[in-house]
Amino acid sequence: MAKSIFIDTTRCTACRGCQVACKQWHDHEAVPTKQTGTHQNPPDLTPNNFKLVRFSEHKIDGHVHWLFFPDQCRHCLQPACKATADMYVEDAIVVDEATGIVVCTEKTKELTKDQCDEIIDSCPYNIPRRNEISGELVKCDMCIDRVQAGLVPMCVKSCCTGAMSFGEREDMLIKAKLRLTEAQAEIERPKSELETKIACDVHKSCTILDEEDLGVIYFLEMPREMYHQYAGREIKPLNRADFLAGLAKPFKNMLG
Repeated sequence: MAKSIFIDTTRCTACRGCQVACKQWHDHEAVPTKQTGTHQNPPDLTPNNFKLVRFSEHKIDGHVHWLFFPDQCRHCLQPACKATADMYVEDAIVVDEATGIVVCTEKTKELTKDQCDEIIDSCPYNIPRRNEISGELVKCDMCIDRVQAGLVPMCVKSCCTGAMSFGEREDMLIKAKLRLTEAQAEIERPKSELETKIACDVHKSCTILDEEDLGVIYFLEMPREMYHQYAGREIKPLNRADFLAGLAKPFKNMLG
């Protein structure tokens, strides 16, 4: 049965334990960076950073608010990256039948740079990265080796606040919807003047991001654009890969 990660961003403190644990498990090299005016480090996903906690600072009603977004591959149910890759190299990107995890294989080395760029551009969340040294296309693999061994992904294992949960997709969807109901009830609860100022309820628009299409499910309490450009699905002109993925979706749903 398909596996999913549920991420409650309201519980994320940006400790970056998930980011470090991911690097350690995949034996990734350190990435040279420099101060760019934000605590977010490195500035973006790289071939050696499959997970990145994005920082977003906002001034709301005179108060500074930090929003944190643990960014990673969403493991789409009908991944556009796979549909695009299949046009050039079969099995360069595969979906594990048992778990639904989307994996870039070593066959991505057979793709040209232009083809890799097209695959990256087809991703509505701007996730895959090309390793310029090996020529391989890489991204989060949801620690499929751990999952197949009955363990949870390292990011989930290392999360000290319980912001991340892992399990069967249906269970994670239930968990996400319960969290949404809870958050909406909290917004409607009568509050003191001080509580109202701290909560910023007037600005909240609690949502679950694109949950019908993804294997990684996010709960946000603020509008998605306040977190990151690609937090929610980035609307792009329809390309061939998206068109083919759209055609296949009804048949895949019928097959379960």
